[in-house]
Amino acid sequence: MRNARFVGGARAVRAVGAIRVGVLAMLAAAAVAGCHQPASQAPPPAPTSPEPAHPAQKPIRIAMIAKSSTNPVFLSARRGAETAARDLSAKIGVPIEIVWLTPPVEDGQIQAQRIAQAVNEGANAVLVSCSDAGKLTGAIDDAVARGVPVMTFDSDAPKSKRFAYYGIDDFRVGEQVMEELSKLLDGKGKVAILAGNQNAPNLRRRVDGIKAEAAKSKGIQIVGTFYHNETPQDAAAEVIRVNNAYPGIKGWAMAGGWALYTKTLLTDLDPKKIKLVAVDALPPELPYVEKGLAPVLLAQSSYLWGNVAVTKIIDKLFYKKDVPEIIPMDPAKVTIDTLGSWARQLRQWGFPDVPEEYLKLK
Repeated sequence: MRNARFVGGARAVRAVGAIRVGVLAMLAAAAVAGCHQPASQAPPPAPTSPEPAHPAQKPIRIAMIAKSSTNPVFLSARRGAETAARDLSAKIGVPIEIVWLTPPVEDGQIQAQRIAQAVNEGANAVLVSCSDAGKLTGAIDDAVARGVPVMTFDSDAPKSKRFAYYGIDDFRVGEQVMEELSKLLDGKGKVAILAGNQNAPNLRRRVDGIKAEAAKSKGIQIVGTFYHNETPQDAAAEVIRVNNAYPGIKGWAMAGGWALYTKTLLTDLDPKKIKLVAVDALPPELPYVEKGLAPVLLAQSSYLWGNVAVTKIIDKLFYKKDVPEIIPMDPAKVTIDTLGSWARQLRQWGFPDVPEEYLKLK
């Protein structure tokens, strides 16, 4: 048994030796072949690790501070700003964020605080509609001094260091409101002015334009200028109060469309006895045109406030372009003849509450 184990062990040793000889022969052959391999057939380089991904682009943050988050015109402007931000982000390859810092009700002091907040939180630009230019000018100038450019829309702070303003010529629009109302009244009758926030510089300019145009007609008598909180309910209540206090009013020159955002006046006023002309033409106001109570509305393209303004801010920040200080907007005249086309424009801008019957008009 011992001899048998020895013989088996010897055989195993010889087998291992043979395997080692064979492996060495194969390696030698491979080395020789490698020496004679043509250069063009050299093996490919070893794969390298993929390059690290580029870090995400830092977003451009635009703080948007409108007058009131309950006013539909400013919600429209926000929609326009967010659409422009999305489209431009895709175009330039940099995220653009709209940071909505609008107070719930008009308050120039809160707007000034929101500008400072935006700067402290790292905003790259500020877009603001000024409720009170006097309270906002200092805040705007402080932001600019800290390297944050400011643009205004709708309501300007012309004495500030803002780089641009986008909106209508408020004085001229006020004149147009009175021109249209005077035509409807055949140049005579008592007229009241609905004026919104007394501190808003754009509304004061519109009121100045209304009064200047009224002074050209001897038959027009202005019974007063009436200010109010800029909510539909407060505005409509003020119209009803003034009508009761001044019997015989034939027309209302409205610096804004607040009172027409509610249906109250559709039932409380008789279109055969009184006419309204207002600035703005949002979906809730369109029935007033159809009924003939407000035969003319001078529409601000509020969606474009945000859309165009964000585009101009990106022109300045990203493309380093010179932006005009004043970017004018022309109002659109909305009448029964243009009601259909205007309704379709509003729907295109994303307003979901446009009455279907108006979309079908010519």
